[in-house]
Amino acid sequence: MAANTENSENDDFLSNEEELQEALCVLAGSDPENCSYSRGYVKRQAVFACSTCTPNTADPAGICLACANKCHDGHDIFELYTKRHFRCDCGNSRFGGFQCQLIPAKDNENDKNLYNHNFHGCYCTCDRPYPDADDQVNDDMIQCVICEDWFHTRHLGCSMVEPEELQEMVCEACMSKAPFLWTYAAHFAAPPVISVSRPEEEEEEEVVDVEGGGEKEEDSEPSQTGDEEPSTSLEHTKQEEAVNRSSSCKRTHKEMTGSPGKATTKPVDCRLKELQAQGLERPRQGAVFWPYSWRSELCTCTSCKRAYVAVQVQFLMDQSDTILAYENKGLDEPFGQHPLMALTSSMSHVQQLEVIYGYNELTTVITAFFEQCAAEGKTVTAEAVHQYFEELRAQKRRRTNAGYQ
Repeated sequence: MAANTENSENDDFLSNEEELQEALCVLAGSDPENCSYSRGYVKRQAVFACSTCTPNTADPAGICLACANKCHDGHDIFELYTKRHFRCDCGNSRFGGFQCQLIPAKDNENDKNLYNHNFHGCYCTCDRPYPDADDQVNDDMIQCVICEDWFHTRHLGCSMVEPEELQEMVCEACMSKAPFLWTYAAHFAAPPVISVSRPEEEEEEEVVDVEGGGEKEEDSEPSQTGDEEPSTSLEHTKQEEAVNRSSSCKRTHKEMTGSPGKATTKPVDCRLKELQAQGLERPRQGAVFWPYSWRSELCTCTSCKRAYVAVQVQFLMDQSDTILAYENKGLDEPFGQHPLMALTSSMSHVQQLEVIYGYNELTTVITAFFEQCAAEGKTVTAEAVHQYFEELRAQKRRRTNAGYQ
């Protein structure tokens, strides 16, 4: 029982550390002092909602980090994580007579802002708040990279994917909104994947209209030459199925684009059409999990670009649009002061040096503790951590007492 308690405390400690690190990553990329309105529709930034100023009955509105700190201090604020292409609403017509303290003169509306039920504190297909006092299930929430809504894992319509390399999720509604993504999902996303061998006549009739983003029936050029023998086509299918069974998710670029046997050697200008010709499909249901590099596989021909714009997902072509890219940029090039310096900004120079010295000393002793545990093959437990810090305090008391003798 004691071991379970220690493990639970360790898990809570690590969980709190991860949450703190995540919060710092999100906030580091946004300016805490200056309203972002003057920057226009910011590519990505931390966005907040104020239920004091815009309750559920009002039009939804979002505010930047600086306005959340300055203009809405003491209000009921909740974080919306990050939003793309968003302009701060603080003080505009959605706030009635409330005026932004940082930039009082603003347009009445930000017409290009996109809003959903998140701005009223509701999430997922269940349209419930988070945290939900009435929900007894301890369930994580994951953000769709297209609609940016948050979903309970149990409402995704698929099994949860754990590997760290699977960085992004697209919900089923957004997959259906951009149906060409199902083709890419069959090749680059997490399983399930099935290999479908359809009659040649059917393959000729059904093609994807990349310009419209949907499907239509029309005559198309066969993917194989008429001189090919049926046995070769069957052998091709068997080889492709063997590849899928051996690795349903992680496959090399050569495996995914190569064509064994007597496949057509005519170059294909459209990456999407090239993938469709391989006949690899997956069930069109449930959310889809993607590895971080999946966007680089999207076709960028003119027709496909038009298809992305038509369904408003052109940002998928931009690698810097991802949450990971935003967080990394925030840590590498944070707005304003380093968080530690911001914390000590109101202190005297001597006090600042003492805090920084103490912080560095604490970092050193914690690193030494973990290195010692690793060298001795010991498991890091809550009890061991408490004992280690008690020994440090005892050493400090001995040094202090010796100074007075």
